Amino acid sequence: MKQLILTLFLLLAATFYSLQGFGQSLPVGTPILEDYYRRAQLLGKLDSSASFTSRPIFPSLPGKNGYTIIDAGFPKALTGTQLWGNTGETGVKAVIKLLPLTWKQQFNSDHPEGLNDGAMIPARGYQTMVSGGFFVQYGWFSVQLKPELLYAENRAFQGFPDEHTDAVWKIYQSIQNRIDLPERFGKKSYQKAYWGQSSVRLTYQSISLGLSNENLWWGPGMQNALLMTNSAPGFKHITLNTVKPIHTIIGSFEGQLIAGRLEASGYPNIDPQRLLLHKLTAVPKPDDWRYLNAIVLSYQPRWLPGIFLGATRSFIIYKKDLGKGITDYLPVIIPITKKQLGQDTEDSKPRDQLASVFMRWMAPESHMELYMEYGREDHNYDLTDLILEPGHLRAYVLGFRKLTPIRNRPDEFIDIQAEITQLGKNVPTSIRASGVSGWYRHGEVRDGYTHNGQYLGAGIGSGSNMQSMNISWVKNLKRLGVEFKRVAYNEYFWAIAFKDYRTHWVDLGGAAIGEWNYKNLLFNARIETVGSFNYQFLYDPVASDPPLWWDHGKIRYNVHAELGLSYYF
Repeated sequence: MKQLILTLFLLLAATFYSLQGFGQSLPVGTPILEDYYRRAQLLGKLDSSASFTSRPIFPSLPGKNGYTIIDAGFPKALTGTQLWGNTGETGVKAVIKLLPLTWKQQFNSDHPEGLNDGAMIPARGYQTMVSGGFFVQYGWFSVQLKPELLYAENRAFQGFPDEHTDAVWKIYQSIQNRIDLPERFGKKSYQKAYWGQSSVRLTYQSISLGLSNENLWWGPGMQNALLMTNSAPGFKHITLNTVKPIHTIIGSFEGQLIAGRLEASGYPNIDPQRLLLHKLTAVPKPDDWRYLNAIVLSYQPRWLPGIFLGATRSFIIYKKDLGKGITDYLPVIIPITKKQLGQDTEDSKPRDQLASVFMRWMAPESHMELYMEYGREDHNYDLTDLILEPGHLRAYVLGFRKLTPIRNRPDEFIDIQAEITQLGKNVPTSIRASGVSGWYRHGEVRDGYTHNGQYLGAGIGSGSNMQSMNISWVKNLKRLGVEFKRVAYNEYFWAIAFKDYRTHWVDLGGAAIGEWNYKNLLFNARIETVGSFNYQFLYDPVASDPPLWWDHGKIRYNVHAELGLSYYF
């Protein structure tokens, strides 16, 4: 079957070899360049119809005055170095390109930290990832081969503490039984090879159909997004997506529809032999992969330049529970409320839904953008349910960005960014949902919304909240700045296991950030100090005399460092 599909691809490509296609992508998480192109749009160098809400981005993304995105600067970024090829009057006939070589490194001194780092695992110590490859195109048909090789020292660190009571451990275990999220990926160093940002595609004008292992990012957020980020490795999926906006008389559209395969990590969340109240409480997860069907759509109204409106939706289900009907393979097309589906019918199906709506307002004349994403973890029963309790199992992302020109310094700006992500428990959820419910966890799909033991969505994790601010000097590809963040972890768990407001686990971090280019080289670096208050929810107060209610707990400090190098041949 696979050989037949490949043969059909080749026959189609040979038939239409003179038609132009753009199958090559700029992978999600590409250091420096992804953000550079988004800034270029705010500065008016890219056409305002590109939403940046469905990534990866492609060379055919429109630039200013009809040029493509590569004309916005650093043209090798999206085209690679051509080793061989020829073009015709109507477009590319055949080409072979050498893709950039990227080397990423990361270090954590005390315990795992890191956000949106793809195949890298949550680990203490040193880890590194190398990626490079080739791009081949013949007419409509293209192959992008960009594997990733990972090594992590994976040193031991303090996990969930034994000092917690059995009652707390039981609640923790009940949550861990509903998600594949190992504390540590084995007890030795970790090595793995991935297909990485590889794909096989047929691309014609604005539409691309193919097989891919690439990371995806859906929504306007820059630090977090609700359904798709690069917090986990890329996963195998069939994709039908736009590579540039489709223009119509009512506005432009972008989107992606996928059918994918999510794998388990293969590691237990905690020791499966641990006894709680003289019983084994760890429940083995099914030895099965999960089917993922998901969609994102973005619309830019013709009458409202710079405004983007969109929605995402996803379903996961174990392969053994997957039916054979069209709505089993494409549940994203079914009605959005349980009343329309029949509540008992939908509730009887062992699958989990996530959905969100988003908005991005981009104003090039002011070099500014505002954005938001609002999501629900479960179906509404009906419209009345949505109106009365929109906050049930809700999550949201709010963000702002402004580039301010520096007087008498051409192409130099002060870049101010701020973002808030809320996944934590609120009042409607506390009353209506069970204690272990929450984003990315599920009672029947017990590996949750993860791939290889990491979140597909917001990397801060289920039930967590994050506030961040970044202030930087930028000039073209160069950036120097500082970033501050606050993360409150797993407020769902805290709310049912502790309820003592001195026991929240909160990280405060401050980072210095640098990005620089020299000839064909791009460098990026980050050094961050993080203070973890009540790490792993262990409130161990520093005694005072006389004793005070607000005696602060002990703080664990972690140094998180990143260093990256990309070479464009």
